[in-house]
Formats: sequence, C-alpha cells, structure tokens
Amino acid sequence: MGLRAEKKAATRGRIADTAWTLFADRGFDQVTVAQIADAARVSQATVFNYFDSKEDLLFDRLDQFGHDLVDAVAGRPAGESVLAAFRRRLFASGGLLAQLDGGDPHALDRLRTVNRIIAGSPALRAREQLSLTRTADALAERLATEGNDPIVGRVVAHALMAVQQSLVLFVRETVLAGDVPRGFAARAAELGAQAFAVLEDGLGDYGARREA
Repeated sequence: MGLRAEKKAATRGRIADTAWTLFADRGFDQVTVAQIADAARVSQATVFNYFDSKEDLLFDRLDQFGHDLVDAVAGRPAGESVLAAFRRRLFASGGLLAQLDGGDPHALDRLRTVNRIIAGSPALRAREQLSLTRTADALAERLATEGNDPIVGRVVAHALMAVQQSLVLFVRETVLAGDVPRGFAARAAELGAQAFAVLEDGLGDYGARREA
C-alpha cells in the first residue's frame, strides 16, 4: 500500500471510529454528521467522500469484519477447512465484549446504547442484515472460485454467517434485558462453539426424536 492509500485508509478509519464512539456514547439520532466531522477533524464533505450515509458509518465495523472473515477463508493454510478458518477469525475478534470481560466500566453502557438504537430502528436492522448478507454472498463467491459447487457453497456460506448473526442477536437480547452475567464474552464464545460443532458434525441426526 502506497503512502497516499495509507493516508486515505487512516482517515477513513478515524472517521468511522469517531462516529462509532459518538453513537455509542450519545445514541445514533443524537449525533449529526457535522459533529462527527468536527470530532474527526475533517469536513463534512470528506465524511461523505468515504461514506454514502450516516448509517454506513454505524456499520463500517461490521462491514470490515465481514471482509476479514472472507479474507480468513481465502488465506487459510493447506489442511484447514473453511469452517475452521471462519471460526478462528470470528473468535479472534475483540471489541466491546472483550472489553466487558476485561473490566472496562464503559463497555456495557456502549453495548446497550448501540444495540438499543439498532433494535429500535427498522432501517438500521435492515442495514445490519444487508451487511451480513453481503458477507455471506462474498464468501459464497469465494468458495465458488475454488471450484466448489455454487449451491453447496452458498449453503455453507449462509450457514456460517448464521452463527455470527445468532451471536449478534444473543448479545443484543441479553444486554437489553439488563441481565449480563460475569464472563459474558466467554459464554457467547461457548455458545458459538456449540453452534459450529453442530455444523461440523452435520445435520443428519440433529433434532431426531427419541422413541418414547
């Protein structure tokens, strides 16, 4: 990456990080693009050079994490499965959950604020779903380039993304209910591991009822 590209990436990152922090501290509707630009030390025009909308600022981290998941699968070493590569990158993420378990006194408030504003806005929930779907589609395309059957690849991609989406919803429901247990990040990781185990073992016997 050249110096110009590095500067552009740094500016984009600073704007996105500034916006996310302001949203988490104050709420989405209470923060204007002008305030974001001022805090990031750029003009409003510069903000819109990098982001098409205010909603894109909120979901930039999720979008980037989606790229990271696809890159992890694309760059997996020989002998590592798609599921293992995806799982490795998903569990390597830190974020507010890790900060919460690490004792950050502000992490829970920020988690609640961000999840409250998304849960309360159909438009933001739709934008969140769009981000997850784009990642699933990009992952399916990557699998297709490796010679995998496109239908099977799409099923695999969406199944893997369903684990991430389920964890997102689990975190949202828990923090908004107000009962966040100690070691919450570890608990979420444990549930994610169980979901991956189901996918890894296959669905053939899942849910089969035992005879009375």
